[in-house]
Amino acid sequence: MDLLARLASAVGEKNVLAGPDEIAAYAQEPRGLFQGRALAVVKPANVAQVSQVLALCNESGTGVVPQGGNTGLVGGQTPDASGLQIILSLLRLDRIRDVDPLCDAMTLEAGVTLARAQEAAESVDRYFPLSLASEGSCTIGGNLATNAGGVHVVSYGSARALALGVEAVLADGRILSTLSKLRKDNTGYDLTSLLIGSEGTLGVITAATMKLFPRPRARICVFLGLSEPARALALFGEFKSRLGPELQAFELMPRIGLDFVLRHIPGSRDPLPEQYPWYALADFASMQDDGIEDRVIAALADTEAAGLSGAAAIASSLAQAEDFWRLRESMSEAQKFEGGSIKHDVSVPIGDTPAFIDEASRAVTAFIPGARPVPFGHMGDGNIHFNVSQPLGMEKSDFLARWDEVNEIVHGIVAKLGGSVSAEHGVGVLKRDLLRRVKAPVALEAMRAIKASLDPKGVLNPGKLL
Repeated sequence: MDLLARLASAVGEKNVLAGPDEIAAYAQEPRGLFQGRALAVVKPANVAQVSQVLALCNESGTGVVPQGGNTGLVGGQTPDASGLQIILSLLRLDRIRDVDPLCDAMTLEAGVTLARAQEAAESVDRYFPLSLASEGSCTIGGNLATNAGGVHVVSYGSARALALGVEAVLADGRILSTLSKLRKDNTGYDLTSLLIGSEGTLGVITAATMKLFPRPRARICVFLGLSEPARALALFGEFKSRLGPELQAFELMPRIGLDFVLRHIPGSRDPLPEQYPWYALADFASMQDDGIEDRVIAALADTEAAGLSGAAAIASSLAQAEDFWRLRESMSEAQKFEGGSIKHDVSVPIGDTPAFIDEASRAVTAFIPGARPVPFGHMGDGNIHFNVSQPLGMEKSDFLARWDEVNEIVHGIVAKLGGSVSAEHGVGVLKRDLLRRVKAPVALEAMRAIKASLDPKGVLNPGKLL
Protein backbone atom coordinates (compact mmCIF):
# COMPACT_ATOMS: atom_id res chain seq x y z
CA MET A 1 0.00 0.00 0.00
CA ASP A 2 1.46 3.41 -0.97
CA LEU A 3 1.80 6.28 1.50
CA LEU A 4 -1.30 8.22 0.40
CA ALA A 5 -3.47 5.16 0.76
CA ARG A 6 -2.06 4.50 4.23
CA LEU A 7 -2.64 8.13 5.21
CA ALA A 8 -6.22 7.91 3.93
CA SER A 9 -6.70 4.82 6.04
CA ALA A 10 -5.52 6.76 9.09
CA VAL A 11 -7.56 9.96 8.69
CA GLY A 12 -10.28 9.10 6.19
CA GLU A 13 -10.10 9.33 2.43
CA LYS A 14 -11.90 12.69 2.22
CA ASN A 15 -9.30 14.20 4.57
CA VAL A 16 -6.37 13.57 2.23
CA LEU A 17 -6.36 16.24 -0.48
CA ALA A 18 -4.11 15.34 -3.38
CA GLY A 19 -5.41 17.40 -6.30
CA PRO A 20 -3.34 20.47 -7.31
CA ASP A 21 -6.35 22.76 -7.02
CA GLU A 22 -7.17 21.38 -3.56
CA ILE A 23 -3.60 21.84 -2.39
CA ALA A 24 -3.01 25.32 -3.84
CA ALA A 25 -4.60 27.36 -1.03
CA TYR A 26 -2.49 25.55 1.58
CA ALA A 27 0.80 25.76 -0.34
CA GLN A 28 1.14 29.56 -0.38
CA GLU A 29 1.52 31.99 2.51
CA PRO A 30 -0.51 35.24 2.74
CA ARG A 31 1.99 37.62 1.14
CA GLY A 32 2.83 35.27 -1.73
CA LEU A 33 6.54 35.34 -0.91
CA PHE A 34 6.65 31.57 -0.46
CA GLN A 35 4.78 29.08 -2.57
CA GLY A 36 5.56 25.39 -2.83
CA ARG A 37 4.14 22.09 -3.97
CA ALA A 38 2.96 19.21 -1.83
CA LEU A 39 2.25 15.53 -2.20
CA ALA A 40 -0.99 16.04 -0.28
CA VAL A 41 -2.75 17.97 2.45
CA VAL A 42 -3.58 15.65 5.35
CA LYS A 43 -6.26 16.72 7.84
CA PRO A 44 -6.33 14.61 11.03
CA ALA A 45 -9.16 15.03 13.55
CA ASN A 46 -7.38 14.21 16.80
CA VAL A 47 -4.02 13.57 18.40
CA ALA A 48 -4.23 9.83 17.74
CA GLN A 49 -4.54 10.47 14.02
CA VAL A 50 -1.67 12.96 14.11
CA SER A 51 0.39 10.24 15.79
CA GLN A 52 -0.46 7.77 13.03
CA VAL A 53 0.36 10.26 10.29
CA LEU A 54 3.76 11.15 11.76
CA ALA A 55 4.64 7.51 12.34
CA LEU A 56 3.88 6.72 8.69
CA CYS A 57 5.82 9.72 7.38
CA ASN A 58 8.78 9.02 9.65
CA GLU A 59 8.86 5.43 8.43
CA SER A 60 8.89 6.53 4.79
CA GLY A 61 11.14 9.56 5.33
CA THR A 62 8.45 11.95 4.08
CA GLY A 63 8.71 15.57 5.17
CA VAL A 64 5.80 16.96 7.19
CA VAL A 65 4.93 20.66 7.17
CA PRO A 66 2.56 21.47 10.07
CA GLN A 67 0.05 24.22 9.35
CA GLY A 68 -2.58 26.04 11.42
CA GLY A 69 -4.46 29.05 10.06
CA ASN A 70 -1.78 29.74 7.42
CA THR A 71 -1.28 33.31 8.60
CA GLY A 72 2.50 33.15 9.18
CA LEU A 73 4.72 35.67 7.40
CA VAL A 74 8.10 33.91 7.20
CA GLY A 75 7.26 30.79 5.20
CA GLY A 76 7.33 28.39 8.12
CA GLN A 77 4.02 26.81 7.11
CA THR A 78 4.67 26.30 3.38
CA PRO A 79 6.17 23.23 1.67
CA ASP A 80 9.21 23.35 -0.57
CA ALA A 81 9.11 23.04 -4.37
CA SER A 82 9.77 19.29 -4.49
CA GLY A 83 6.15 18.17 -4.27
CA LEU A 84 7.29 15.36 -1.96
CA GLN A 85 6.28 16.81 1.42
CA ILE A 86 2.83 16.64 3.01
CA ILE A 87 1.07 19.59 4.61
CA LEU A 88 -0.36 18.55 7.97
CA SER A 89 -3.38 20.79 8.51
CA LEU A 90 -4.44 20.93 12.16
CA LEU A 91 -7.67 22.85 11.61
CA ARG A 92 -9.86 19.86 12.48
CA LEU A 93 -8.30 19.65 15.96
CA ASP A 94 -10.61 22.38 17.19
CA ARG A 95 -12.05 21.20 20.51
CA ILE A 96 -12.00 23.30 23.65
CA ARG A 97 -11.31 20.48 26.07
CA ASP A 98 -11.64 22.32 29.36
CA VAL A 99 -12.12 25.81 30.78
CA ASP A 100 -11.46 26.09 34.51
CA PRO A 101 -12.03 29.55 36.04
CA LEU A 102 -10.95 28.38 39.51
CA CYS A 103 -7.52 27.33 38.25
CA ASP A 104 -7.50 30.17 35.71
CA ALA A 105 -6.63 27.75 32.93
CA MET A 106 -8.10 26.32 29.76
CA THR A 107 -7.02 23.45 27.55
CA LEU A 108 -7.47 23.94 23.81
CA GLU A 109 -6.63 21.92 20.75
CA ALA A 110 -4.22 23.32 18.20
CA GLY A 111 -6.84 24.23 15.59
CA VAL A 112 -8.87 26.50 17.87
CA THR A 113 -8.66 30.04 16.53
CA LEU A 114 -7.34 32.75 18.79
CA ALA A 115 -10.71 34.54 18.65
CA ARG A 116 -12.50 31.39 19.88
CA ALA A 117 -9.96 31.05 22.68
CA GLN A 118 -10.73 34.60 23.79
CA GLU A 119 -14.47 33.86 23.66
CA ALA A 120 -14.00 30.69 25.72
CA ALA A 121 -12.30 32.73 28.43
CA GLU A 122 -15.05 35.35 28.38
CA SER A 123 -17.70 32.64 28.76
CA VAL A 124 -16.45 32.01 32.32
CA ASP A 125 -15.78 35.69 33.12
CA ARG A 126 -12.05 35.40 32.47
CA TYR A 127 -9.59 37.08 30.11
CA PHE A 128 -7.14 35.54 27.65
CA PRO A 129 -4.78 38.37 26.68
CA LEU A 130 -3.05 37.11 23.54
CA SER A 131 -4.25 39.42 20.76
CA LEU A 132 -3.14 39.63 17.12
CA ALA A 133 -4.53 41.31 14.03
CA SER A 134 -5.11 37.84 12.52
CA GLU A 135 -6.90 36.44 15.58
CA GLY A 136 -9.99 35.50 13.59
CA SER A 137 -8.03 32.94 11.58
CA CYS A 138 -4.72 32.23 13.32
CA THR A 139 -4.73 29.21 15.62
CA ILE A 140 -3.44 28.37 19.08
CA GLY A 141 -1.10 25.75 17.62
CA GLY A 142 0.43 28.27 15.24
CA ASN A 143 0.62 30.92 17.96
CA LEU A 144 2.61 28.54 20.14
CA ALA A 145 4.77 27.16 17.33
CA THR A 146 5.96 30.71 16.58
CA ASN A 147 5.75 32.07 20.14
CA ALA A 148 3.43 34.82 18.94
CA GLY A 149 3.62 38.19 20.64
CA GLY A 150 0.91 40.70 19.81
CA VAL A 151 -0.11 43.93 21.48
CA HIS A 152 -0.29 42.84 25.14
CA VAL A 153 3.23 41.52 25.65
CA VAL A 154 3.98 44.62 27.72
CA SER A 155 1.64 43.31 30.44
CA TYR A 156 1.27 39.56 29.91
CA GLY A 157 4.22 38.34 27.87
CA SER A 158 4.27 36.33 24.65
CA ALA A 159 2.57 32.99 23.95
CA ARG A 160 5.31 31.09 25.80
CA ALA A 161 4.60 33.06 28.97
CA LEU A 162 0.89 32.21 28.71
CA ALA A 163 1.31 28.44 28.37
CA LEU A 164 1.21 26.03 31.31
CA GLY A 165 1.77 22.91 29.22
CA VAL A 166 1.44 21.38 25.76
CA GLU A 167 0.57 18.12 24.10
CA ALA A 168 2.77 17.36 21.09
CA VAL A 169 3.45 14.49 18.73
CA LEU A 170 7.12 13.73 18.11
CA ALA A 171 8.58 12.82 14.73
CA ASP A 172 8.17 9.08 15.24
CA GLY A 173 4.56 9.37 16.36
CA ARG A 174 5.08 9.25 20.12
CA ILE A 175 2.84 11.59 22.08
CA LEU A 176 4.51 13.88 24.61
CA SER A 177 2.22 15.64 27.08
CA THR A 178 3.07 18.29 29.63
CA LEU A 179 -0.58 19.41 29.84
CA SER A 180 -1.21 20.60 33.37
CA LYS A 181 -2.96 23.31 35.36
CA LEU A 182 -0.06 23.44 37.79
CA ARG A 183 1.60 26.79 38.43
CA LYS A 184 4.61 25.11 40.03
CA ASP A 185 6.31 22.01 38.62
CA ASN A 186 10.06 21.84 39.11
CA THR A 187 10.69 18.36 37.71
CA GLY A 188 13.44 18.61 35.14
CA TYR A 189 13.85 20.23 31.77
CA ASP A 190 11.21 22.70 30.60
CA LEU A 191 9.98 20.73 27.59
CA THR A 192 6.97 23.00 27.21
CA SER A 193 9.13 26.04 26.55
CA LEU A 194 11.39 24.01 24.26
CA LEU A 195 8.52 23.07 21.96
CA ILE A 196 7.00 26.56 21.95
CA GLY A 197 8.73 28.67 19.32
CA SER A 198 10.31 25.64 17.61
CA GLU A 199 8.14 26.21 14.51
CA GLY A 200 7.13 22.56 14.20
CA THR A 201 10.71 21.33 13.83
CA LEU A 202 10.81 19.38 17.13
CA GLY A 203 7.22 18.21 17.47
CA VAL A 204 3.70 19.02 16.32
CA ILE A 205 1.75 20.79 19.05
CA THR A 206 -1.77 19.35 19.18
CA ALA A 207 -3.13 20.98 22.36
CA ALA A 208 -2.12 23.37 25.12
CA THR A 209 -3.16 24.47 28.57
CA MET A 210 -3.18 28.27 28.65
CA LYS A 211 -3.36 30.76 31.51
CA LEU A 212 -6.44 32.83 32.15
CA PHE A 213 -6.70 36.12 34.04
CA PRO A 214 -9.44 38.09 35.79
CA ARG A 215 -11.55 39.92 33.25
CA PRO A 216 -11.00 43.68 33.34
CA ARG A 217 -14.09 45.63 34.41
CA ALA A 218 -13.13 48.92 32.80
CA ARG A 219 -11.06 49.84 29.76
CA ILE A 220 -9.74 53.12 28.41
CA CYS A 221 -8.25 53.54 24.94
CA VAL A 222 -6.28 56.69 24.11
CA PHE A 223 -4.90 58.01 20.81
CA LEU A 224 -2.18 60.65 21.29
CA GLY A 225 -0.24 63.00 19.04
CA LEU A 226 3.55 63.14 19.50
CA SER A 227 6.47 65.11 18.14
CA GLU A 228 9.05 62.29 18.08
CA PRO A 229 9.69 58.70 19.24
CA ALA A 230 11.81 59.95 22.16
CA ARG A 231 8.72 61.64 23.58
CA ALA A 232 6.81 58.40 23.10
CA LEU A 233 9.42 56.56 25.15
CA ALA A 234 9.21 59.13 27.93
CA LEU A 235 5.41 58.97 27.80
CA PHE A 236 5.52 55.19 28.08
CA GLY A 237 7.77 55.47 31.12
CA GLU A 238 5.37 57.88 32.80
CA PHE A 239 2.37 55.66 32.12
CA LYS A 240 4.17 52.62 33.49
CA SER A 241 5.30 54.50 36.57
CA ARG A 242 1.90 55.99 37.35
CA LEU A 243 -0.50 53.28 36.21
CA GLY A 244 1.63 50.14 36.44
CA PRO A 245 -0.10 46.97 35.19
CA GLU A 246 -3.16 48.97 34.16
CA LEU A 247 -1.17 49.90 31.03
CA GLN A 248 -2.05 46.99 28.73
CA ALA A 249 -0.64 48.09 25.38
CA PHE A 250 1.50 50.90 23.98
CA GLU A 251 1.84 51.18 20.21
CA LEU A 252 3.82 53.68 18.12
CA MET A 253 2.78 54.90 14.65
CA PRO A 254 4.26 57.45 12.24
CA ARG A 255 2.19 60.01 10.37
CA ILE A 256 3.13 58.49 7.02
CA GLY A 257 1.63 55.17 8.08
CA LEU A 258 -1.57 56.84 9.25
CA ASP A 259 -1.76 58.71 5.94
CA PHE A 260 -1.51 55.41 4.07
CA VAL A 261 -4.39 53.98 6.11
CA LEU A 262 -6.57 57.06 5.68
CA ARG A 263 -5.87 57.03 1.96
CA HIS A 264 -6.51 53.36 1.25
CA ILE A 265 -8.65 51.76 3.99
CA PRO A 266 -12.36 52.59 3.65
CA GLY A 267 -14.03 53.97 6.75
CA SER A 268 -10.80 55.24 8.32
CA ARG A 269 -10.89 58.59 10.07
CA ASP A 270 -8.19 60.77 11.61
CA PRO A 271 -8.83 60.74 15.39
CA LEU A 272 -7.27 64.15 16.07
CA PRO A 273 -8.12 67.59 14.64
CA GLU A 274 -4.49 68.39 13.85
CA GLN A 275 -1.65 66.34 12.43
CA TYR A 276 1.42 65.17 14.35
CA PRO A 277 4.62 63.51 13.13
CA TRP A 278 4.01 60.52 15.42
CA TYR A 279 1.22 58.90 17.40
CA ALA A 280 0.84 56.56 20.34
CA LEU A 281 -2.07 54.22 20.95
CA ALA A 282 -2.40 53.20 24.58
CA ASP A 283 -4.81 50.76 26.22
CA PHE A 284 -5.52 50.77 29.95
CA ALA A 285 -7.60 48.29 31.95
CA SER A 286 -8.69 47.97 35.56
CA MET A 287 -10.28 45.28 37.71
CA GLN A 288 -12.54 47.97 39.18
CA ASP A 289 -15.54 49.50 37.47
CA ASP A 290 -14.58 53.07 38.23
CA GLY A 291 -11.55 55.24 38.87
CA ILE A 292 -9.34 54.32 35.92
CA GLU A 293 -10.66 57.07 33.67
CA ASP A 294 -9.81 59.70 36.27
CA ARG A 295 -6.30 58.26 36.69
CA VAL A 296 -5.69 58.18 32.94
CA ILE A 297 -7.01 61.73 32.46
CA ALA A 298 -4.80 63.00 35.28
CA ALA A 299 -1.76 61.28 33.75
CA LEU A 300 -2.57 62.73 30.33
CA ALA A 301 -2.89 66.26 31.73
CA ASP A 302 0.48 65.99 33.47
CA THR A 303 2.30 64.49 30.49
CA GLU A 304 0.84 67.13 28.15
CA ALA A 305 1.89 69.85 30.58
CA ALA A 306 5.38 68.36 30.61
CA GLY A 307 5.50 68.56 26.81
CA LEU A 308 5.57 64.81 26.25
CA SER A 309 2.41 64.67 24.16
CA GLY A 310 0.07 66.87 22.18
CA ALA A 311 -3.64 66.42 21.71
CA ALA A 312 -5.28 63.22 22.85
CA ALA A 313 -8.53 61.48 22.00
CA ILE A 314 -10.13 59.14 24.53
CA ALA A 315 -12.43 56.55 22.99
CA SER A 316 -15.97 57.23 24.14
CA SER A 317 -17.26 53.80 23.18
CA LEU A 318 -16.08 50.30 22.34
CA ALA A 319 -16.75 51.06 18.67
CA GLN A 320 -14.48 54.10 18.77
CA ALA A 321 -11.74 52.11 20.51
CA GLU A 322 -12.01 49.51 17.74
CA ASP A 323 -11.69 52.33 15.19
CA PHE A 324 -8.47 53.47 16.86
CA TRP A 325 -7.06 49.95 16.79
CA ARG A 326 -8.14 49.43 13.19
CA LEU A 327 -5.86 52.31 12.21
CA ARG A 328 -2.92 50.54 13.80
CA GLU A 329 -3.77 47.07 12.55
CA SER A 330 -4.36 48.26 8.97
CA MET A 331 -0.91 49.78 8.58
CA SER A 332 0.69 46.80 6.84
CA GLU A 333 -2.30 46.28 4.57
CA ALA A 334 -2.35 49.93 3.56
CA GLN A 335 1.29 49.78 2.50
CA LYS A 336 0.39 47.34 -0.28
CA PHE A 337 -1.29 50.18 -2.15
CA GLU A 338 1.88 52.27 -2.05
CA GLY A 339 3.94 49.78 -4.05
CA GLY A 340 6.73 47.52 -2.87
CA SER A 341 7.49 47.23 0.83
CA ILE A 342 10.62 45.81 2.44
CA LYS A 343 9.63 44.64 5.91
CA HIS A 344 11.46 43.90 9.14
CA ASP A 345 10.19 42.36 12.38
CA VAL A 346 12.91 43.37 14.83
CA SER A 347 13.32 44.19 18.50
CA VAL A 348 15.77 46.30 20.45
CA PRO A 349 15.95 47.19 24.15
CA ILE A 350 12.97 49.44 24.84
CA GLY A 351 15.16 52.38 25.74
CA ASP A 352 16.91 52.19 22.35
CA THR A 353 13.81 52.27 20.17
CA PRO A 354 14.03 56.02 19.34
CA ALA A 355 17.72 55.70 18.45
CA PHE A 356 17.04 52.65 16.30
CA ILE A 357 14.19 54.32 14.40
CA ASP A 358 16.25 57.45 13.79
CA GLU A 359 19.44 55.70 12.69
CA ALA A 360 17.71 53.09 10.54
CA SER A 361 15.52 55.70 8.84
CA ARG A 362 18.51 57.89 7.99
CA ALA A 363 20.58 54.95 6.77
CA VAL A 364 17.87 53.53 4.53
CA THR A 365 16.96 56.85 2.94
CA ALA A 366 20.65 57.59 2.33
CA PHE A 367 20.97 54.23 0.59
CA ILE A 368 17.76 54.63 -1.45
CA PRO A 369 16.89 58.32 -1.81
CA GLY A 370 13.15 58.82 -1.59
CA ALA A 371 12.54 55.58 0.28
CA ARG A 372 9.70 55.95 2.79
CA PRO A 373 10.34 54.30 6.17
CA VAL A 374 7.17 53.31 8.04
CA PRO A 375 8.34 52.16 11.49
CA PHE A 376 5.49 51.17 13.75
CA GLY A 377 4.51 48.62 16.35
CA HIS A 378 4.90 47.48 19.90
CA MET A 379 7.07 50.17 21.48
CA GLY A 380 6.07 48.88 24.91
CA ASP A 381 8.20 45.78 24.37
CA GLY A 382 10.77 47.11 21.88
CA ASN A 383 9.31 45.27 18.86
CA ILE A 384 9.28 47.62 15.87
CA HIS A 385 8.01 46.62 12.44
CA PHE A 386 10.49 48.64 10.41
CA ASN A 387 8.81 48.62 7.01
CA VAL A 388 10.11 50.62 4.06
CA SER A 389 7.87 51.65 1.17
CA GLN A 390 9.33 52.26 -2.26
CA PRO A 391 10.11 55.80 -3.46
CA LEU A 392 7.42 57.49 -5.52
CA GLY A 393 8.12 56.92 -9.19
CA MET A 394 10.52 54.01 -8.68
CA GLU A 395 9.76 50.65 -10.28
CA LYS A 396 8.56 48.12 -7.73
CA SER A 397 10.87 45.41 -9.06
CA ASP A 398 13.89 47.71 -8.86
CA PHE A 399 13.07 48.55 -5.26
CA LEU A 400 12.45 44.98 -4.13
CA ALA A 401 15.73 43.94 -5.77
CA ARG A 402 17.43 45.92 -2.97
CA TRP A 403 15.75 43.79 -0.27
CA ASP A 404 18.90 42.03 0.91
CA GLU A 405 20.92 45.24 0.99
CA VAL A 406 18.26 47.06 3.01
CA ASN A 407 18.12 44.07 5.36
CA GLU A 408 21.88 44.33 5.85
CA ILE A 409 21.56 47.96 6.85
CA VAL A 410 18.62 47.52 9.23
CA HIS A 411 19.83 44.28 10.80
CA GLY A 412 23.30 45.73 11.27
CA ILE A 413 21.86 48.54 13.37
CA VAL A 414 19.72 46.04 15.31
CA ALA A 415 22.82 43.94 16.07
CA LYS A 416 24.77 46.98 17.21
CA LEU A 417 22.00 47.75 19.71
CA GLY A 418 21.87 44.19 21.01
CA GLY A 419 18.52 43.45 19.41
CA SER A 420 16.91 40.54 17.56
CA VAL A 421 16.24 40.14 13.84
CA SER A 422 13.05 38.18 14.58
CA ALA A 423 10.89 39.57 17.34
CA GLU A 424 7.57 37.78 16.95
CA HIS A 425 7.06 36.31 13.47
CA GLY A 426 9.63 33.53 13.75
CA VAL A 427 12.42 32.40 11.44
CA GLY A 428 10.81 30.00 8.95
CA VAL A 429 12.50 30.18 5.56
CA LEU A 430 12.71 33.96 5.31
CA LYS A 431 15.32 34.34 8.08
CA ARG A 432 16.84 30.87 8.14
CA ASP A 433 20.13 31.90 6.53
CA LEU A 434 20.23 35.08 8.60
CA LEU A 435 19.91 33.04 11.79
CA ARG A 436 23.17 31.26 10.97
CA ARG A 437 24.92 34.60 10.91
CA VAL A 438 23.47 36.22 14.02
CA LYS A 439 23.22 33.25 16.39
CA ALA A 440 26.25 32.26 18.43
CA PRO A 441 27.92 29.07 17.13
CA VAL A 442 27.47 27.25 20.44
CA ALA A 443 23.77 28.10 20.45
CA LEU A 444 23.38 26.79 16.89
CA GLU A 445 25.22 23.60 17.79
CA ALA A 446 22.92 23.04 20.76
CA MET A 447 19.84 23.64 18.60
CA ARG A 448 21.05 21.20 15.96
CA ALA A 449 21.81 18.59 18.63
CA ILE A 450 18.27 18.88 20.02
CA LYS A 451 16.82 18.63 16.52
CA ALA A 452 18.90 15.53 15.74
CA SER A 453 17.84 13.87 18.98
CA LEU A 454 14.09 14.45 18.57
CA ASP A 455 13.91 14.19 14.77
CA PRO A 456 16.87 12.09 13.56
CA LYS A 457 15.39 11.59 10.07
CA GLY A 458 14.64 15.29 9.66
CA VAL A 459 10.99 14.82 8.69
CA LEU A 460 9.52 17.62 10.82
CA ASN A 461 9.22 20.87 8.85
CA PRO A 462 12.45 20.26 6.93
CA GLY A 463 14.37 23.33 5.81
CA LYS A 464 12.76 25.62 8.35
CA LEU A 465 14.52 27.53 11.13
CA LEU A 466 17.77 25.48 10.92
